[in-house]
Amino acid sequence: MKKYKYVWPHIDKKTKEAVIKQLSSGEISIYDRSGIFKSFENIFAKTYGKKYALLTSSGTAALHTAMVACNFQPNDEIICPAYTFFATVTPIFQTGAIPILCDANEDGNIDINKIEKLITKKTKAIIITHMWGQPCQIDKIKKICQHYKLKLIEDCSHAHGARYKNKLVGSVGDVSVFSLQGQKIITGGEGGILLTDDQEIYYRSLLFGHYNKRCKQEIDKKSPYHEYSTTGFGLKLRAHPLAMVIANEQFKNLSKWNKAKSKNASYLSSLLQDCKHIKLPHTDPNNKPSWYTYVIKIDSNKLKVTTEEFCNILIKRGIVDADKPGSTCPLNLLKLFQKPEFLFPQYKNLVKYKKGDFPIAENFFNNIIKLPIDVDQGKYYKNVLKKYSEIIKKTIKDFSSE
Repeated sequence: MKKYKYVWPHIDKKTKEAVIKQLSSGEISIYDRSGIFKSFENIFAKTYGKKYALLTSSGTAALHTAMVACNFQPNDEIICPAYTFFATVTPIFQTGAIPILCDANEDGNIDINKIEKLITKKTKAIIITHMWGQPCQIDKIKKICQHYKLKLIEDCSHAHGARYKNKLVGSVGDVSVFSLQGQKIITGGEGGILLTDDQEIYYRSLLFGHYNKRCKQEIDKKSPYHEYSTTGFGLKLRAHPLAMVIANEQFKNLSKWNKAKSKNASYLSSLLQDCKHIKLPHTDPNNKPSWYTYVIKIDSNKLKVTTEEFCNILIKRGIVDADKPGSTCPLNLLKLFQKPEFLFPQYKNLVKYKKGDFPIAENFFNNIIKLPIDVDQGKYYKNVLKKYSEIIKKTIKDFSSE
């Protein structure tokens, strides 16, 4: 079998036709809530049972918008996952609020048993990420937020269509954010989308990155925010219509793709279930991950090679898409969270994390390898997964210290 290379997104004939149609319409920039923006926001909001949806230029822009919309202020404390892609948290530095990092549990998601210990009188919100498409215990986190009157922001960038106890992740938070970047399950190449039921959060979101026509169109004239419609906050974070046409076509396949990914992930797990020295993704039968990626955790103490070396061996042996994540890491390992004052002088002595602060997150990061899961349901891809399992088992056997 030739080496299999994972390619995403899948661009079909209908998507190409939709892009050509949009180009032919002449609408390559949209200033208000109309056209593809309106139709895509409507279907996204309806799917997640939310009143408002707002497209942005990126998932990071959507996260930044959410933080400003929740009115983070200097010296507010925001509890965030220690293990996540950094953009889940870094926009906080633009607000003056202080990120309070919380260690992970064994599956990489925020440890809910450690959240309450971090809550103080300054705490204003909790941000969570459904890491690698595995849902957090969102109902328990929501109860904590309700008890302490905190805002909950869900970063669902890895988790399009994932469910926790039959609830779509992204449907529970005060604000939820999805990236539409190139490798995400639903993608336009670049883009993001924000969801909320809160009118004030929505108005502030509109003003933050969408000014003039759209703000005048949607913000009630009786609202004090309406007077700022012409300028908003002075920024432009609009999405590109062509990107949203692509994302809209992708979204039509979400349910089908998630079912296919789930079957493929289950098949790979069945092939690897008896494999020594690796831990497979934890799957609660009540939950439905999105399988943005399939994460295996290596027991490096039982191997003669490091996790990074193990990953490189898998690549050489034919799993060319095996990856040891780098920039998605415990945030305390990044210079921005160790010494932010070099870029943000106002944070001197306010944020000062160091290696070793979050041992579970660091252990998870140091020992995982991720594999993409395709939506292909054919015999060929099934054989690919079988070959993957054989390569992993052989590599474990070759480098086991036992």
